Amino acid sequence: MRWSGQQIGSEAPDALPGLAKLNNLVRTVRTPEFDGVTFYEVAAKSALNKVPTASDMPFGWTINPMRGCLHQCTYCFARPTHEFLDLDAGKDFDTQIIVKVNVAEVLARELSKPSWGRHPVALGTNTDPYQRAEGRYRLMPGIIAALAASGTPLSILTKGTLLRRDLALLSEASQHVPVDVGMSIAIYDDELQQSVEPGTPTAKARLATVSAVRDAGLDCAVFLMPILPFLTDTRDHLERAVSQAKEAGATSITYSALHLKQGTKEWYLGWLEQAHPELLGKYRSMYSRGNYAPKEYRQWLAAKVKPIIRRHGLERTLLDPATGIVGSRARTPVHSGLIGRSLIAEEMPPELAARAMPQPTLF
Repeated sequence: MRWSGQQIGSEAPDALPGLAKLNNLVRTVRTPEFDGVTFYEVAAKSALNKVPTASDMPFGWTINPMRGCLHQCTYCFARPTHEFLDLDAGKDFDTQIIVKVNVAEVLARELSKPSWGRHPVALGTNTDPYQRAEGRYRLMPGIIAALAASGTPLSILTKGTLLRRDLALLSEASQHVPVDVGMSIAIYDDELQQSVEPGTPTAKARLATVSAVRDAGLDCAVFLMPILPFLTDTRDHLERAVSQAKEAGATSITYSALHLKQGTKEWYLGWLEQAHPELLGKYRSMYSRGNYAPKEYRQWLAAKVKPIIRRHGLERTLLDPATGIVGSRARTPVHSGLIGRSLIAEEMPPELAARAMPQPTLF
């Protein structure tokens, strides 16, 4: 089926029943460019998500342009969210992708409301906003522009090298609002990386993206997350990871051990049984009491990795409670006004761009 000429406005006859929980305007798209993948295009009614106060997430507001992820990381904590749509957390999460095709327009309207408090907004906290389908749908430029034009600080965490496409826009956005960028690079063994997260760019390509972010004048944190017990927790792997991140220009490193919640645990252990069956018993023992690695393991890991990070000058600052990004500047306004030729204005919906441009201040 061709991408062009397909219009939203009618429910696809083969739409999965759980998608009615999102919206009743659904279009199903399949294309040879994404073999084995089905996209469900939905007209979203809202873009901003308020994180419940009781949540242990270190950010307050999020945007998820897509649900499901072509990166296919076997350990992805977001897998269980697909079950809300009557899809499974395994193969469906990797191949049944929900795309909010109007997310930028909806977001711009939400941000223009007088009630919006310009709270920092995090992207990449659930599924990756720069997964490969973003190259086709191009949702992020409109999102970035809407946030910047409204005076809303933003943070992006991604494994996607497609981020480089939007660096000029992000650089301009950083002149108006705080912008935080994080690149997730957990595995520095090419064979293991392609096995456990087969849809992701290589570590080398992501490190090159870190350098490109720095060249664009932005800080870039590296998220060494998750560290996989018995696979990427050796001193050699950790030394290689931190030194390569430093060489690429990373400004800080955040790390954590693997977290396995229900829905993700079954999928990851299924991969482990095929790829490293000798470790299956150890993992079952480690994660038999909960979602997190045992406290003793986490203490052991901290004692090993923290000195390496410190030696390279990449110690993290505290996570900002609103954005969840290391060293966030999201509480500090930069400066305002869209002056001259503006990539932000070009990406905004016309009716809202006209409203944003003449404003003497965004705060």
